[in-house]
Amino acid sequence: MRHLMSPLDFSTEELDKLFDLANDIEHNPEKYAHACDGKILATCFYEPSTRTRLSFESAMTRLGGRVIGFSDAASSSASKGESVSDTIRIISCYSDICAMRHPKEGAPMVAAEKSWIPVINAGDGGHQHPTQTLTDLLTIRSIRGKLDNFTIGLCGDLKFGRTVHSLINALVRYSNIRFIFISPEELKVPDYITDMLREKDIPYEEVIRLEDVMPHLDILYMTRVQKERFFNEEDYVRLKDFYILNTVKMALAKKDMLVLHPLPRVNEISVEVDEDPRAAYFRQAQYGVYVRMALILTLLELA
Repeated sequence: MRHLMSPLDFSTEELDKLFDLANDIEHNPEKYAHACDGKILATCFYEPSTRTRLSFESAMTRLGGRVIGFSDAASSSASKGESVSDTIRIISCYSDICAMRHPKEGAPMVAAEKSWIPVINAGDGGHQHPTQTLTDLLTIRSIRGKLDNFTIGLCGDLKFGRTVHSLINALVRYSNIRFIFISPEELKVPDYITDMLREKDIPYEEVIRLEDVMPHLDILYMTRVQKERFFNEEDYVRLKDFYILNTVKMALAKKDMLVLHPLPRVNEISVEVDEDPRAAYFRQAQYGVYVRMALILTLLELA
């Protein structure tokens, strides 16, 4: 039995197979419409989510399976004090695979250690968000045709953004990737990541102004400033509008630069950018369904 706690749980060769499967699902959905007949996915979300939870539910439904679960801790026995370990033991009796989101870092790992079914980390605090990373990688590979030889700018909340941390750790395994980190001083990427990049001799730079680096980027990965990760309202209000991508900034970019965003956005990407053919964030959300379908099939050993 296998779980997914981190994007690094799969080798690059295994990821290629997963992405090939996701692309086949995209182009031949009817082939997989009954692949999970009789199977049940449990979505255990201790933290609010729209995209990730509904994407998992859509994925399982499109595979012919069914979904049970809860969408916040208050509607689960966690509100009565039940531990994650006990919850997953119970969930294992009712379902075949589980997707868990939790505000506490490491909680899905605790669940995986006690589980009798595959557990997928659907986000744990500011730590990891592996299925978003798989979505990001599939989007890049599907649109660009490869996962190497590009410069990626990551902009916004690089301190608390688990999607950013997961993506960086995944991309360092591919060749000739250059990182540009764009953030205010207070939201800089953590030291452990820059230490890792230096150790691996992977080029990166840290800047504050987005405009200064737009012409050099092949991919721009925007993130929102996450209110739920801040300890006080004052800091959030001061930083939430630090970066806003608009058509003026887009005019500085390459003609084939991709704009990605894990969503939800607040106002860090102006709606006017949505019409730009380089804006790929809604396509990215669609790829999230395909990659989660492929992941469910892989962990259930049905593909």
